[in-house]
Amino acid sequence: MSNASLRTADQMTHIKIVVLSLIASVGVMVVGISARAVPDESAATRVQTSLVKAGKPVAFSHTGTTRIR
Repeated sequence: MSNASLRTADQMTHIKIVVLSLIASVGVMVVGISARAVPDESAATRVQTSLVKAGKPVAFSHTGTTRIR
């Protein structure tokens, strides 16, 4: 039997294709997980946050700029 196309391929060829695609997808997931950015532990302890409190509400009726839509 000819294994040149998926229509005429035997069962063993289909199994090989499925296994190869599963291995390739796991490989892509491993590379994606290992490539993500991991925050530096020492940098997280040195970060100082400053709070900005909101002032009084202000309403603008016209900003003086032209909008192009």
